[in-house]
Amino acid sequence: MDIIRNRLTAKRPRPFRKPSAHRRNLYTATLEGVPATVFLVLLQGQFLTGYLLYLGASSGEIGFVLALTTLVNLVQIAVAFLIQRLRSRKWTMVTFVALHRLLWALTGIIPFAVPKEYGVATFIIMYTIAFIAGTAGGVLWNSVISDLVPARVRGRYFGIRNTLLNALGSLVLYGGGVILDRYPGGHGFAILYIIATVFAFANIAVFFFYPDVPFEKSEETEFLPMLKKPLKDKLFMRSTLFLSAWLLLQNLTVPLYSYVMLQLLHINYETLSLLNVAQTVFMMASFYLWGNLNARYSNKRLLLFTLPIIAVSSLLWGLLSVFPLLPVLFAAHIVFGVGVGGFNQLAFNFIIGDTPKKERPMYMAMYSALTGLAAFFGPLIGGQIYDGIKGWPHWIQVYGMQLAVGAVMILLALLPGRRILKDE
Repeated sequence: MDIIRNRLTAKRPRPFRKPSAHRRNLYTATLEGVPATVFLVLLQGQFLTGYLLYLGASSGEIGFVLALTTLVNLVQIAVAFLIQRLRSRKWTMVTFVALHRLLWALTGIIPFAVPKEYGVATFIIMYTIAFIAGTAGGVLWNSVISDLVPARVRGRYFGIRNTLLNALGSLVLYGGGVILDRYPGGHGFAILYIIATVFAFANIAVFFFYPDVPFEKSEETEFLPMLKKPLKDKLFMRSTLFLSAWLLLQNLTVPLYSYVMLQLLHINYETLSLLNVAQTVFMMASFYLWGNLNARYSNKRLLLFTLPIIAVSSLLWGLLSVFPLLPVLFAAHIVFGVGVGGFNQLAFNFIIGDTPKKERPMYMAMYSALTGLAAFFGPLIGGQIYDGIKGWPHWIQVYGMQLAVGAVMILLALLPGRRILKDE
């Protein structure tokens, strides 16, 4: 009898509860990032540089292509105004995202459909149109995701999402490097583009499951008054202009690391992938650290902490003069991963958390336009500098630029940075 009574009175298992709409939205946003990560990793970074070299691009042309993605951020200002007139953010977002993914994927047919002398020019045209669409889609995605993720869980959610997607990105990065080493030249890039195209369609499909959440519109209805809102915010503009100057310096060298390693140091794709995987792994580990610190300190103060770390990663290249190649490169990539992981996460939190909700699209657009304009000139100038120093001593071409930029970064962080990125 005791056994029967105990069984009857035992705590019954809780019935299965259907996830709330809020949790389903967060699951959808995380799931959407999976095919997007595979697509983006296979077509950007070292693989983009390698593909451009395969098409016959010079370092100046490579720098221009790498800079284009930031220049088109100027489009965000117009999109931030037009978004106020939309009936549906979701379907407009899906349209622009689809254009971005499919146009970029189509650049893979250039070697088969375009004469070699026109290959680079054709790529630049298609790539530019794709990223104009991608920029418009990005404004809409930022607007939607800031409404989907409540402020109280924003730091934790993006920390988890970024960690998962960067872990996936590391695997894809290494796998792509292995493919290009096993199948050099056009065959390897064809395989990468086929895989990327499959995941592009998968990514577009997941966007259909995003909710069409209500939009809290700006109180302004005219373009100029709406544009003036962030411009009149002195604290926001001062921080944004400083971060723009920082990104101009950073992008003189960082986007061209792959060019230096592939063209000047003759590192193979698999080793280059391992370097980037190490950077990504430490970036992922840093998300947890920066997320915990963000619970105690402001976004702006922590942004200041990330700057010397990024500067040191550039200075570490100078150790190539006395230490073996790979240990120095791994150290530089790891330190950069820790610094830039914090910078990107905290800058995103800054523009979606430290700005007024009704005016957030225009604040986001202003931040992206100014930092994008600065980041555009970085790799463009950097590519021209690398073209200009081809006859100079080898050490200047390999790590001289990094040393000069790193030194200026340190001064920028310690002098104006301490005054601008402080708690008000």
